[in-house]
Amino acid sequence: MNLDLGLVKTYAPQLFFDRLEPFFPVRVGVTIFDQDGPSPSFRRIIRFESDASIEKVIEYAIYWDYDIEHLYELEHVWIYVGYDGSVINCECSFHGKFFKGLLKDRSNVSENNPTQVKLYSQPGKHAFSPLLAMLELVPNLDTCTYETAGSAGLLVPDMLRDQMSTNNETNQLVERYLQTFRFRPTMEFTEYTWNETIFVSLPELLKEIPQRVSHELNIMKKYFGIHE
Repeated sequence: MNLDLGLVKTYAPQLFFDRLEPFFPVRVGVTIFDQDGPSPSFRRIIRFESDASIEKVIEYAIYWDYDIEHLYELEHVWIYVGYDGSVINCECSFHGKFFKGLLKDRSNVSENNPTQVKLYSQPGKHAFSPLLAMLELVPNLDTCTYETAGSAGLLVPDMLRDQMSTNNETNQLVERYLQTFRFRPTMEFTEYTWNETIFVSLPELLKEIPQRVSHELNIMKKYFGIHE
């Protein structure tokens, strides 16, 4: 798949991360919809029928090597683009669910770039919200980045189970490693700058993820002086 990088960059969301955030996106798998259909990487259906002004939907599957609690992290943003080039709607993932990413008054659309929607990323966990106050309501906002850092080990999503696996030893290694990145959220946010080399097609991303996971596990073993 040849990506229209101009289009992808134009509508890429404007993300904000905690000042002490240790992990940032490493790849974004992009899928562009021109009709209803299932997301290839999230349990949902993309629908056009509710608004005839929508020309396309751009799905950004944003990949991090790490969430503060686990190895492997994939979050999503969906941008609904109108025939006139405007942003009609935005949705964003939040711990396996998704919410509206565009506020009703459109106050989180960038003043400098009306095709970019502003979203906050939960410190360490990366769930998205257009409202900072929503993140402040997360019950384990502070403890997940410190007391339970690494507790989920290596996540293995269903779509990659034939290429990835984990066990107690691996999970303990991941937990031990992520404990070295513990932090307390400052809730002071700074803007993230995209590099166009980060954008690939989703099939390219899914092909790369198992390789990245294996690479990171090797880094952990070297870090702790583990020899096989």
